[in-house]
Formats: sequence, structure tokens, C-alpha cells
Amino acid sequence: MGPKVDMPHPICLVENHESNIAVNREAAKILNDIKEPVVVVAIVGKYRTGKSYLMNKLAGKSHGFALGATIQAQTKGIWMWCVPHPNKPNCVLVLLDTEGLGDVDKGNSNNDSLIFSLAVLLSSIFVYNSLGTIDQDSLEKLHYVTKLSDLIKLKSSPSNEEDEDESAEYKRTFPSFVWCIRDFSLKLEQDKRPITEDEYLQNSLKLKKGVGKTVSDFNLPRECIKHFFHTHKCFVFEQPVHGSQLHNLENLPQNQLEKQFVQQMQRFTSYVYQNSQPKTLAGGCVVTGRMLGTLTVTYVEAIRSGSVPCMENAVTALAEIENTAAIQDALSSYEVDMNELASKFPTETQEEFLNHHSACEKKAIKVFLNRSFKDDKREYQVQLTSFLQKKFEEFSRCNQEKSITKCRNLIKQLNANMEEKMKRGDFCKAGGHKIFAKEKETLINAYNNTPGKGIKANDVLQEFIESNKMMETSILKMDESLTENEKEMENNRIKQQAAEQKLQLERENIQRLEKIREQQEINFQQQTLMLKEKMEEDRLKLLKENEWLIAQKQKEKEDMMKEQFHQKAQMLEEQIKDLSKKNEQASSSSWIDTGIELFTDAALVLMPGIAGKAAVASKWLRRLF
Repeated sequence: MGPKVDMPHPICLVENHESNIAVNREAAKILNDIKEPVVVVAIVGKYRTGKSYLMNKLAGKSHGFALGATIQAQTKGIWMWCVPHPNKPNCVLVLLDTEGLGDVDKGNSNNDSLIFSLAVLLSSIFVYNSLGTIDQDSLEKLHYVTKLSDLIKLKSSPSNEEDEDESAEYKRTFPSFVWCIRDFSLKLEQDKRPITEDEYLQNSLKLKKGVGKTVSDFNLPRECIKHFFHTHKCFVFEQPVHGSQLHNLENLPQNQLEKQFVQQMQRFTSYVYQNSQPKTLAGGCVVTGRMLGTLTVTYVEAIRSGSVPCMENAVTALAEIENTAAIQDALSSYEVDMNELASKFPTETQEEFLNHHSACEKKAIKVFLNRSFKDDKREYQVQLTSFLQKKFEEFSRCNQEKSITKCRNLIKQLNANMEEKMKRGDFCKAGGHKIFAKEKETLINAYNNTPGKGIKANDVLQEFIESNKMMETSILKMDESLTENEKEMENNRIKQQAAEQKLQLERENIQRLEKIREQQEINFQQQTLMLKEKMEEDRLKLLKENEWLIAQKQKEKEDMMKEQFHQKAQMLEEQIKDLSKKNEQASSSSWIDTGIELFTDAALVLMPGIAGKAAVASKWLRRLF
């Protein structure tokens, strides 16, 4: 069963006012309710070029995004439509339709650049829509792409190798690129042989050799498209209809459209459905709807404040929100599961309580690890461990209190008969102590044979014995049937029995605490093992991502070598070496060892009582690795 998405029509996500932009709260709430991964398709292009029609088709609808039939731009800001993904049952397809670029009524070209950069930041597939052909004029109109390095920062603080490092990272974080050319009327041929749409695009993106401003201006947009986007795809579309019917396109049935256009549209939608991947962050973290909403707010707020949106800062802010929420999710999971047992308190044994706690804690840690990301210093996991320990102590206290209350009530009930006899003076006569001792033994046997008393049963029994010691001594002194020597012997026996009972109780309490420590040690080892598995998953994602990026850079380098751009090829070779070095570092077991040590060290600071467990866990981990 796929995700539930009830969104009958698009809604504005980013409002574009004359003075500034803002996130629509209603749209942000819709995203916040989407817990599944999202595939985000954003489309940009000159106004009145049919962008909205393409997006409606991706939504599987004829109407939705406003098409308009005049020369005025219809879409303002960025509009969003969330629909179930046709090919990925567990994903949501998020369609973003942006306002047309180059609207003369806006009078602010910087505004276009902001919308363009937001579309790049938010999407996993970036669609550029234009009219006619790919020529120098159309590429110059795509000048926004040449400003992306100024409009978007990857890192909050530049490294010593800023140019090389960042240029290698754009492909990791930016979307794939699809160029849709509308009203295309040329034949796809070159040197009198047919070529594909992708070949047409690649030929159009070839660089020109030489130096000077003319060559630089020619190459810049082409280099940026190759540089920023990891996949380049092209679709051409003939005119859907001819004549005056074009303005009524959304209302025309498919059989009234040009057959070639219908086929081209089907190929486009099929490609997007089949090749679209969920949006991911660096390191392979898959973005959900609620995460996309947070990123949108973070980027827009940065723009509103006059700053340049920084991807690293946005991910850091997102990690703080998600990790904090992951802690709450984990604690809620623990409380719900422990409350099931709490409704049956007191537990018969300490083992029953500890085993249930252990299972609940393991589930809670799993809930946390499934949602958390970029907890590099393990501070959030340590916070969770500390919170879980406090919750454990609360439930343990509750279990003990329930046991004490139940046992005291039972003692009171069983002792009612003795209390009555005491009031009547049945024990204050010759042979009274023997009667009292027999009554006490009967009470203790009945108490011990009553099930369900809980873990504080012996404590309450000891409490009862201590409270009756003076009374029993008085009854013994008044018993005229016993000699002084017999009284002395009986008194010593009572004291010895009480001392033995007290010693036994102390041993049991020590054993109970020892069992708690042993179980905590096991749970700590279990948690470090789960962390190791999580870090191993993250490491494999990073390795896979780096290997993919190396392959991308290798292909780019080969293209530069073929076109004899040796200097650019050498730069790419340096980037490949740097990525390979990062892969070697990630492949080392020390990468995981460091993460585990950070967790245990941080746990020692926030939870001093965990020191013994951490020491044991350290030895255990050395054996494990």
C-alpha cells in the first residue's frame, strides 16, 4: 500500500512578492505530513512556453497547474503538487512549477535567479523548458546557470582547495538535467545521418577551443551545464496542434493532438517516472516530504535575510531538527511499549521487568537510528541514552512502588486477625508467645504463598517483622509459662532470625542491583553494535556515492581528452584522485572505530554511571573488530 497523498490541486509553495519571497505555511504543512521519500521534479523556463502543461501530464492530469492563454505569465513563485509516484509505490512525486523567467512585468532579473537557484536546490530532476532549438541564443538565455556558484554555497567555510573541492562536489548534490525543447521543427540530423535527441544536446554542449571573451562567453553556459548536473537528457516536442486551438490546449482530447507530439510526451513522462530517484543529500541520506519542507524554509529564510543559501548549513539545520525529532520518536516508542507492562505492575520478578525494558530500549534505539542522520559527534544518541536511562529509572521506581503498595495491603489484610487478638489480649497470658509465634508463622507462610507481590515482597516482609519486634519482645516478657532462661534463649533466637532475614534481604538487593548493571552492560553493547551496523550502512552509501561520482568525473575527463582540452582533463584527474583518497579513508575500519569511541566518550561525560559499561564495551568492541 502506497503513501496517502490527498492533494486534488496544486498550491503555492514559495510566494514571490515584489519585496521578497516567503514559504506558504499551508504548503509547508502538506510536506511536513509526508513521511515517505520524495522524488522532486522542478521545471523552469521562459514564461508562456508550456511548462505547466508538462507538469500536469506528469501529474497524470489535464488540469491543475494554470496554463493561461495570454502573453501574461500565469505562475508566480513556485507552485507544488504532490501525487503518488506511478512507478515507486513507497515514494511521493513532488512537482514544482516555477514562474516564467524573463517576465518583463517583474523588472527584476535577480528575482529570476533566486527562483532558478531554489528549483536547483529542491529538485532531484531539473527540467529546463525552451522554444525552438538549442543555439547560442537559447544558451545565453540560460545564463542563470552560470551564476549558480554565486547563488548557492556548498560549504559554510571554504577549504584551502576551495575551487577544486567544491567543483568536484556539485555533481554529488545537484539534480539531473533534462532539456525540453518545444515547437521543434528541425530534422535530427548531423552530417547527413540521423542523431538522437541526446546526441543533439551533447553536440550543442561541445566547447570551443581558443581564448578571449567570445570563446569564454560561448563556453561558459555549456561548461556550467556539464559541471553542475550529473545527467543530461534531451526531449524535443513538435507543436501539439496548429492554429488557434493552441490556446485551448488543456481542454483538447488526446485524439485532437498531433500524433507525434503525443508520442513525444509519453516518452518524456515515461523517462521521468522510470529514471527519477528520490532526492538525496550528500552521503546518500534520502529526503522525505517533511525534510524537503524544512530545507525549503531554510533556503528561503537565508534568501530573505540577504544571505546566499548554503547547502551545508541547511543540512546541519535539518540534522538538528530531525535528530531532535528522532529522540522524541524513540522516547515515545519506549514509553508506549513500557506502559503496556506498567499496566500490569508489579512484575513478579526483576528479570521480567529487565527483559521487557531491554526489548523496548532496543526498539527505541532502532527508531532513533532509522530517522537520525549526520549525528557525527554522537551527541544526540548520547542524549537519547541518558533520557532512556531516566525513563528506565522512573518505570523501575513505579514498579517498586506498586509492589510496595500491594505487599503492604496484603500484610494489612493478613494481619487483621492478629491485630484483633492483640486488642483482646489473647497473647498477654501464659503461653501467649507460643500462640503469637504460631500466628506470625501462619501469616508469613500465607504472605509468601500469595503470588503477584512483585520485587519488593521481602522488603515489605522485613518491614513488617521489624515493626512487630518490640511487640513480640513484650509478649515474650509477659509469658509466665516460660523461665527466664527460656525467655533469654527465645529472645536470642528472635534476634538471630531477624538478623538473618535482614542479611538475606541485603544480599537480594545487592543481587538485584548487580542484575541491573549486567543488563545495562548488555544493552550498552547491543546499542554500540546497532550503531556499528548503522555506521556501516552509512559508510557503504558514501563509498557507493563516491564511486558513482568518480565514474561521472572519469567520463567527463574522457570527453575533455577527446576534445583535447588537456588542462581541464588534468583538473578532473586531480578531482578523481581526491575522491579516491576519500574512498580509501572511508574504507578503513578506523572510520567506524572513531564513531564508536565518540559515542562511548560522550556517554562518559553525560552519564558518569556508564563508565563501567563503557570499559567493558571497549574490550568487547576490540574483540568484535
